[in-house]
Amino acid sequence: MASPQTKNGYTRIANEILESISKADLNGTQLKIVMVIWRYTYGFRRKEHEISLAFLAEAIGSTKSHVDKELTTLIERKIVNVVGVGERRGRLLAYNKNYDDWIDRPTDAVPQSSSCNCSTSSSCNCSTSSSTNCSTKKEKVKEKPKKTRQTKKYDEESSYYKMALYFHEKVSAVAKDAGVEHLVRNANLQSWADDFRKLIEKDGVDKRLAKEVMDWVTQDSFWRTNVLSAKTLRGKFAELAIKKKASQTPKQPIQQQTKNDIRDKEIEFQRWISEGNDPDAFDWGK
Repeated sequence: MASPQTKNGYTRIANEILESISKADLNGTQLKIVMVIWRYTYGFRRKEHEISLAFLAEAIGSTKSHVDKELTTLIERKIVNVVGVGERRGRLLAYNKNYDDWIDRPTDAVPQSSSCNCSTSSSCNCSTSSSTNCSTKKEKVKEKPKKTRQTKKYDEESSYYKMALYFHEKVSAVAKDAGVEHLVRNANLQSWADDFRKLIEKDGVDKRLAKEVMDWVTQDSFWRTNVLSAKTLRGKFAELAIKKKASQTPKQPIQQQTKNDIRDKEIEFQRWISEGNDPDAFDWGK
């Protein structure tokens, strides 16, 4: 028989947090994810922890794809924050207890059906003429399907997702030093991963060169604060690669070419003669 005891461990959570999350419009999976984040953050008296999709899926008994979808929703609604990258290259997740920042889940619009202003009988008169009756057929309202631009989902083991995590970690450090950490705190890493896929597959950039440019741009005194997203990196990649190569190419020392001054040769000639040497034997070509 199960018999949980606080002496075996417990998680301290403020009552206000429980009250606010109970009012949030979350589905079952989202609430489970939040509880796991509480368990491995507040349960260990810390604010954030590196939690992978595989770990979350196992913890709540679901699949990685489903957990990824619901976790992305929590991040977009600012209920969960991504605060960095951990030692195992996973995301550092934190629960956002400032519920004033949360974004409500959008509600789907319900189309209103048009109906004839008639009585409940099978046939009714809608005009003053006795021969004109309402049609009993309901008109179908045709709605144009909304064109939604879906971003390809990338698993945490995907090379493009790892590139996004790597660059986000470096950009976050730069943003923190510059006091603009809020600009990259809630970055959409799926979108970043898609930008890196386009950089490699569409633009034909080698992954090794991409990493070298990422390292350089986050250290350059000018570009480090002007490239804070994967989209900007891709858009300026050619320019950045050229400037990186130029900055790392050693400058050739300028050799000063000494021009032979004819007066120097005349001085040497006079010295040659004064030493008793044969004037015809003097070498003017040296």
